[in-house]
Amino acid sequence: MKKTLILASLIAFTLTPALAAENAAAEQQPAVEVQKTQQQDKRMMKKNQFEQRLKLTDEQKAKAKELRMKNREEMKPIIEQIKAKHQEAEAVKRSRISVEMQQEKLAQIRAELKDLHKQAHELRMKNMQDFESLLTKKQKKELAKMKKEGRKQFEKNHKHMPANPEFRRHMGPGPQIPNQPPVEK
Repeated sequence: MKKTLILASLIAFTLTPALAAENAAAEQQPAVEVQKTQQQDKRMMKKNQFEQRLKLTDEQKAKAKELRMKNREEMKPIIEQIKAKHQEAEAVKRSRISVEMQQEKLAQIRAELKDLHKQAHELRMKNMQDFESLLTKKQKKELAKMKKEGRKQFEKNHKHMPANPEFRRHMGPGPQIPNQPPVEK
């Protein structure tokens, strides 16, 4: 009898944390989905405002949607490569290789990331040109005005950022190890 009671108690104690974790995860699930829905709503609202301000025709909207879908597919492999490089960099930082080897590998990864970001930027510029080719002269002028306003808003909100457009925080030289001279090439 005592053995059965002890066994039942052990089972209860081992299952209680697992059930509590499962319940907590289930409670968080709806909050995450609500947040995703809110983000989608916000994106749709911005898209609608953008289309209204440019006064896009239904035909232009359809072509723009087609372009977006095509561009998203073209960008996917680059984004995946960037994510993989960031993961690789994190693995190198956690590894137990020598500091010199770490810095060498991280420098190589940063160079590869720089190339990937350049490819992504070039693709975005091409995509923007493709979209602008759908617009009339009047719409292009309005788009230029919108870009100018956006640039001003960005500068207002990001005063701490340097003026150099090529600056990317994640492409910097990386943290230096204390009490060690920087590695020269």
